[in-house]
Amino acid sequence: MITVELDARPDFPGRLLEEAARATLDLSAAPDADLTLLLTGDEEIRALNRDFLAIDAPTDVLSFPADEPDPETGRRYLGDVVISLPRAAEQAAARGHSVEAEVQLLVVHGVLHLLGHDHAEADEKARMWAAQAKALEALGLGGIKIED
Repeated sequence: MITVELDARPDFPGRLLEEAARATLDLSAAPDADLTLLLTGDEEIRALNRDFLAIDAPTDVLSFPADEPDPETGRRYLGDVVISLPRAAEQAAARGHSVEAEVQLLVVHGVLHLLGHDHAEADEKARMWAAQAKALEALGLGGIKIED
């Protein structure tokens, strides 16, 4: 199950977040895993970034891997992805695409982190960017430029 929470803007099309997560999971080895997606504001993501990563600044997306069975269902729970809507809107404007497309890119990026991808080293980054491109293509967003 993919849980979507729209704290930043309740009228945002949550199905887009779910579709992005589903596309990413379907292309992975964990199509039946559960996760939570949270669309929030800069204050909330800044607090999370400060409390968990010791970076006192807002960011666009944070992933909190769990990768454990849900005690109620026994299904694999991957973790949580938190996205800042203001950061997404700013990045979308700078990159020349819609905020909806940027949020979907951030969901894909965050879910890939939950699945164990990273981009600290060049070879890891190449694999992660290829996986992102594949998921975005599946969503019809193949024209989105993935920033380095």
